[in-house]
Amino acid sequence: MINYAVVGAGWISQEAFLPGVGQSGNSRVAAIVSGDRAKAERLAAFHGIGAVVGYEGFDALLRGPAIDAVYVALPNDMHADYAIRAARAGKHVLVEKPLATTEDEALAMIAAARASGRFLMTAYRLHNEPGTVAALERIRAGDIGRPLVFQSAFGFQAATGNHRLRASAWGGPLQDVGVYCVNAARHVFSEEPVEAMATAHRPADDPRFGDIDASVAATLRFPSGGLAQFVASFGTAAVDDYRVVGTLGDLRLDPGFRFETATRLLLRRDGKSIETQFPRIDQFGAQVAYFSDCIANGTPPESDGEEGLADLRVLLAIEKAASTGRPQPISSPPRARHPTPDMVREIPPTDRRLVL
Repeated sequence: MINYAVVGAGWISQEAFLPGVGQSGNSRVAAIVSGDRAKAERLAAFHGIGAVVGYEGFDALLRGPAIDAVYVALPNDMHADYAIRAARAGKHVLVEKPLATTEDEALAMIAAARASGRFLMTAYRLHNEPGTVAALERIRAGDIGRPLVFQSAFGFQAATGNHRLRASAWGGPLQDVGVYCVNAARHVFSEEPVEAMATAHRPADDPRFGDIDASVAATLRFPSGGLAQFVASFGTAAVDDYRVVGTLGDLRLDPGFRFETATRLLLRRDGKSIETQFPRIDQFGAQVAYFSDCIANGTPPESDGEEGLADLRVLLAIEKAASTGRPQPISSPPRARHPTPDMVREIPPTDRRLVL
């Protein structure tokens, strides 16, 4: 059993990670680190967690034997600090997306984990989800020919006051949901993009978007000739899907990104359509079960720090392209690993959660 500390007791921890750990079968939460002790104590009582500490007690917790790993679910601008401190203390680290806010931060996180001999994993839960991996397997098998075009939309109406609406925390739809589109496209084409073009919209009459853009549209160019286009938004109706068009057919995953729903794959070729409905799983439970397996077996996770860095480079290029109106180059080394069926964990979902 791998023992975790959850750092940050906000919505994603309450809604998804804490319930998921309880479903994993090989993991448990031993401590909550939060600035709101009353809230953290209620969550600890509900989930049977033995320790609650404030942020000022984080380093002392790291020095002790109670935890093996930490899950960092803080605002984006705080990821690097807490991840580096945990790695230097000899703990494995699972960090929410995006991995960091700058390339230098991400490199420092990777270096800290490497120096301590511990694993740093970027929290790409879809790499452990059956429909996502099946779609990639169909593409790799040539079921739609050579993939040429990736199209996606991921958006919803963001609630006023959410930290993801703060520029100081590097919030925004590109960072929060656009990262899913970027990550999917990279694995669809099994290569790294070389150029980004983008535009953005910030409505003047919506107070939510005084700091950030409401919507970002991007085009990525890949070395093989593949093109990826997507829109990420905090101001649309709820939508999350993607489509891949190849030389012989196309496939669509809808829903494609959210964790609350089961994925559905539609593949069309030669005038025929095949629809596959995948089981709804606990995606956070699957993710932590996979990471704990990696820790227990000494096997580096596929979605490591370099995976998070690759997406971060794309996000930064898109952001600059949108602000300057000019295409931006991207340079990342090829990735040897991609999500594979052995990474799937079909963890059953649960409705047992406490959201405060």
